[in-house]
Order: sequence, then C-alpha cells, then structure tokens
Amino acid sequence: MHDATPQVRNNPDRGRFEIDLDGQLGVLDYEIADSRMIMPPTEVPLAHRGNGYGDMLARAALDYARQHSLTPVPLCPFVRSFIARHPQYA
Repeated sequence: MHDATPQVRNNPDRGRFEIDLDGQLGVLDYEIADSRMIMPPTEVPLAHRGNGYGDMLARAALDYARQHSLTPVPLCPFVRSFIARHPQYA
C-alpha cells in the first residue's frame, strides 16, 4: 500500500518549505526582509520532478506570504511560472 500524498511543512529555523519524497527533500528556501518574502530557486529531486511537488511547495510559500502580509519576491523561475499559471497569486 502506498503512503498518503507527501505534505509540505514550513521549517522556519532553516528558512524553507520542505516536502519529504521517499527520504529525499524537495525545498523552497526563503528569506523574510522588510515585509518581503524572497524566494531563490526551488529544488525537487530529479526522480520526483513532474509530479506536482514543486507546485505544492510554491503554493505553500505563496499562501504563507499572503497570510502574513508579505510581498513575494520570486527569484525562482519555477515560482514565477507558477504565478503566471495561477493568476490568483499575482
């Protein structure tokens, strides 16, 4: 039997959102400064790309930014692309 869908967790001590993928981590790092949430590139292990995990990380980070009145600054091309595909995050 397959485990449930992996869940994204915020790890504020490390400044990143994480998702455990069969013992490997997908991560979206962030830095909060001056009411902005700066997001450098997102990393999802190669074997797990194309399964929506990057979207899960981006959604979690952008939802967090919204909930905390932070302006997202996506330096990550993937997160910029996610925002373009999901205008509710623009």
